[in-house]
This record gives sequence, C-alpha cells and structure tokens, in this order.
Amino acid sequence: MDLPVLHLASSSPRRREILAALGVPFSYAGADIDESRLPAESVANMVSRLAREKAQASYTGSLPVLGADTIVVLDNFVFGKPTSRDEGLRMLGALSGRVHRVLTAVALVFDGRLEVALSNTKVKFRDIDPDEADAYWQSGEPEGKAGSYAIQGLGGVFVESLTGSYSGVVGLPVFETAKLLRRAGIAVLARTKDD
Repeated sequence: MDLPVLHLASSSPRRREILAALGVPFSYAGADIDESRLPAESVANMVSRLAREKAQASYTGSLPVLGADTIVVLDNFVFGKPTSRDEGLRMLGALSGRVHRVLTAVALVFDGRLEVALSNTKVKFRDIDPDEADAYWQSGEPEGKAGSYAIQGLGGVFVESLTGSYSGVVGLPVFETAKLLRRAGIAVLARTKDD
C-alpha cells in the first residue's frame, strides 16, 4: 500500500471512493466544525467557508489537506441532512418537479497556501409521488444525505436532468479536485498497470 500524499478531511465513503479512483493515496478522518449558516451569508460563501474550515481544522503541516462540503439549495434555502422522517419527506416534496442547485466546494491547504474551487450543478427532479417518497425514505438511503437523497443510489431515479458536475452532486467534483491537486504537485491518475 502506498504512503498517503494527502489527507482527506472527511469520513464520507463517497468522497473516499472518488478520491481513490483518481489514484491518489490518502488518509482520512472527519473534521468536526460548526456547519451553521452565518447571518446574511450567501450559499456560495457558506459552502466555500465550510470546505476551508474543514481543511484548516485538519491541517498539521505534514500532508496537504483536502476539505469539501456539499449543500442542496432551493430558492436560496439550504437543505441540510434530514433529522427525521418528516423532515426528509418535506425536503423530497419540495424538490419534486423542480430544479434545485447542488454546490460543492473543495479546499486544499498545502505549503502555507489555501485554495478553493466551487462546483455549481443544476438538478431537475421529476414529480415524486408521496408514497414513492415514503418508500425511498424507508430504504434508509436519504438519512445523512444533504437534500434527503443520494444521486448515486436509489435517489437517482428522481433525477430528470442534470447540468454541471455529477461527481459534484455525489460530494467531490472530480474536475475541480484534480485541478487543486495538480497545483499542489499531487499526481492524479499516476498509477501504472503494474501497480
């Protein structure tokens, strides 16, 4: 196993899968920060700040640290992770038949520098029948997911169209992440067939 060249400030299995697919050896652990929205803070500023704070909270100086944050936004209202069945079903009902945005920011701390990139994706849901939303909730997938759905899982059945970054909706936009890693001198897709 290769020694890590990066630390991921997240315990998200989805982010780990995406980063591993890029061929980057990394360590990981969640970063414990307050994820509340500040008064009058725009959604873009919020998600970028949270990604920065996660990266900075985990930085020790030994490895570059990648932080990320994803939010689901409808009419400038942030849909976080549902705390109950009722809240999850309300979120799915609000998203039903509408276009929402998914913003994912990635931040990289390295060599005394901090760089941030932002992915902004439009997702259109088809109409969701309330019984179908309830069956989806019962699957357990929406729990712990921003906006009460996972596009890479069963939640993908609700997605009529997407404009932007699919990987950004999953939680780690590949294009923006790879660009930041290259700036820090971290090779992406560097493994050979012999590895």
